[in-house]
Amino acid sequence: MEIASAFQILPSDDEKKPGAYAVFPYDRDLVRRFRESFPRARWGRGEQRWFVPGTTAGQRLDVWMAQELETLDRHADAKGRDAYIFEPLESPYLTIAKDLQVRTPYSRTIVEVLRSIPWAHWDPEERIWRVPFRSYEELRARWSEIEEAARRNEPEARRKRREEQRAQASEETSQLQAERRRRRYPVPGDDQPPLGFPLSTNRWGVVVFEAIDIDPIADPSATEFYDHVRNAPSDYVWAHWRMPTLQEIYRTRPVRTEEDPEVRTARGWWWPSKEELQERARKLREVERAQRSRDLARKAPVGV
Repeated sequence: MEIASAFQILPSDDEKKPGAYAVFPYDRDLVRRFRESFPRARWGRGEQRWFVPGTTAGQRLDVWMAQELETLDRHADAKGRDAYIFEPLESPYLTIAKDLQVRTPYSRTIVEVLRSIPWAHWDPEERIWRVPFRSYEELRARWSEIEEAARRNEPEARRKRREEQRAQASEETSQLQAERRRRRYPVPGDDQPPLGFPLSTNRWGVVVFEAIDIDPIADPSATEFYDHVRNAPSDYVWAHWRMPTLQEIYRTRPVRTEEDPEVRTARGWWWPSKEELQERARKLREVERAQRSRDLARKAPVGV
């Protein structure tokens, strides 16, 4: 792509809106200089061009573009072609024509990288990024980043990642369910919860502790689901819990003043609030309704 041909001035066709449109390749420094020269200019997202108001906008744009083109190295594109021949880039995402054409799956990383390359711009009709040869060295310096992001966003690669994430999530869910069935919870050895009262926990919500071990936790990996244990499992012991009954929830008075969040996070248990008790009661009622429905289904005569 010849740089000079990429600069265009288009007159406004709206008599009530005198001015002219400017089209030029995207470059951060070039846009900055343009905004400094034309502070009233506005970007038209739909038209993908700048509008400069005023009856003399066309003449002023013509002078500005001529000055910009004079500052450009006339041999820059030729030098870029020579650099490509000497050290070519070969990639399925790059096509060599009058300019360098980059076509990849969508990636924010790629968009940000290409926007940082001088003179690179998006062609909405061809749906490719166009980079003039004068910017070849900058493109080559960032190509490994572009190609890596493109491969990462290929449909097959994305599908594989989704499947791996689903499998990992399923495994983590199974492990968490197995841990829940153990009905154990790590509590500080020097700040143990009272037994027989509904209490809130970081992991299992409102529960009732029935017994607490004497020995500290020996296996650090056993506490992986409990964030409050952090890196000191030997300071904690296992407390064994059960679900409270609805009557226990109804009899429990909610705490009026909540404790310091940092204390609650480090300790892992605290006296429940009104909202926490209500949430546990709601879930217990759901369990009771489901159980009654199952009992009725078992008692129903066959064929009814």
